[in-house]
Amino acid sequence: MNSAVQVQPKNLRPALRLVKTNTLSRDEWLEVRKHGIGSSDAAAAVGLNPYKSQLELWMEKTGRDTDLPKPDPHDTTAPVYWGSLLEPIVAASYTQQTGRKVRKVNAVLQHPDRPWMLANIDREVIGASDVQILECKTAGEFGARHWRDGVPEYVQLQVQHQLAVTGKQAADVAVLLCGQQLKVHRIERDDELIAKLMLLQERFWHYVTTDTPPPVDGSDSSSTALQYLYPRDSGQALDFIQDSQMSALFTDLQDVRCQADKYKQLEEQYKQQIQQAMGDASTAVFETGSVSWKRSKDSTVLDTKRLLSDHPELLAQYSMTRSGSRRFLVQT
Repeated sequence: MNSAVQVQPKNLRPALRLVKTNTLSRDEWLEVRKHGIGSSDAAAAVGLNPYKSQLELWMEKTGRDTDLPKPDPHDTTAPVYWGSLLEPIVAASYTQQTGRKVRKVNAVLQHPDRPWMLANIDREVIGASDVQILECKTAGEFGARHWRDGVPEYVQLQVQHQLAVTGKQAADVAVLLCGQQLKVHRIERDDELIAKLMLLQERFWHYVTTDTPPPVDGSDSSSTALQYLYPRDSGQALDFIQDSQMSALFTDLQDVRCQADKYKQLEEQYKQQIQQAMGDASTAVFETGSVSWKRSKDSTVLDTKRLLSDHPELLAQYSMTRSGSRRFLVQT
């Protein structure tokens, strides 16, 4: 283990400790995070998080996220539960594998010059001159595919954000893959990338401070955010006939939908041709990949139609109201 004393790089001021977190509840901690862009927000703020859009993040930062679906930290089927539970195990395994000691930082950190840049780091590495931060990650069978070529981009941006806030030079990312393999990746400070990241994040924060929604990006996250941002229609009819930009956008939408329908039919035709060639075979291998065509297991379902027909009184006893959602229909 390298026992050299850490030296703070010149011209880089250390982070400020905004608030201690060891006495905060989860709700209080989430409330503090609304006052800036945290390291876990870094990729979403610049539109590069595959799971969260700028619009959804903006709703969180402006207090419009009350009804947005959120992961339950106590749900044992949710990745966030296992990530939190296994974090100390990943940190301890990192120490065992590398020999580097780590300790918790019980504080929300703040950039010395940009107060809207915040960071929570999982652990700080102590007594090592070549690395100062440890970021702990877990990835299941599905998530592990994002780590095949190294650290995913959104995690790299998270770590560069941490290095920017703290003024540190390097971080290790320890990821537990499928619960049985620990891989450690080193990320060095990239000042050019950090400068770009800060610029783009500042633009996003301007959306927050001016209460202006950022543009949508076509993601599922944006779609969900729109449904919760505008849950009800007012009955108003808008006339965009004289708006050339909006009319062009609608024309593009029509063209894309037409092409999508054509490709969807073509996809179905190709699939059927392969199925016809397979007959009753379970799998087929090709030069560039493989397919499977297997029967799923039989399952038992409740025949609600018949149940209510025999016992109509149950409808009133066990009925519940489901909130309606807005449907987007295109007419030509």
